[in-house]
Amino acid sequence: MGEKKKKIRRVVLDTNVLISSLLFRGDVSKLVDLWKKSAFIPVISKETFEELEAVLHYPKFGLSKEERGEMVEEEILPFFEVVEVKQEVKGICRDPADDKFISCAVSAGADFIVTGDKDLMDVKKCRSVKVLSASDFLEMLD
Repeated sequence: MGEKKKKIRRVVLDTNVLISSLLFRGDVSKLVDLWKKSAFIPVISKETFEELEAVLHYPKFGLSKEERGEMVEEEILPFFEVVEVKQEVKGICRDPADDKFISCAVSAGADFIVTGDKDLMDVKKCRSVKVLSASDFLEMLD
């Protein structure tokens, strides 16, 4: 008794972190294993998923339709919680296109947004959601 159970955190990964974790080697790729081991609960909304899908189509990644489908079906959908944005947040981020990540996090009751985007990083916190770099988030999980 008296032992505290570690709280599983709900986390929004912005598109650049998500793409980097799925497609590239390096520290950020550790996130894939961590979400598969339930070290945190990644959350995604329709709006953030649409951005992910658009980026996966970029020619620079050279992904076939099958590879994109496999990635979504095997790496994302079984592990990510899909949330409906009920609290749309606007005007928080310098880049209005990034407000969708904040809206997703607030609606999901997420603890963190993990990003490499300077505009999002500068927000630092919105309501109870903290904005962290991938390296800070990984360090926190250790």
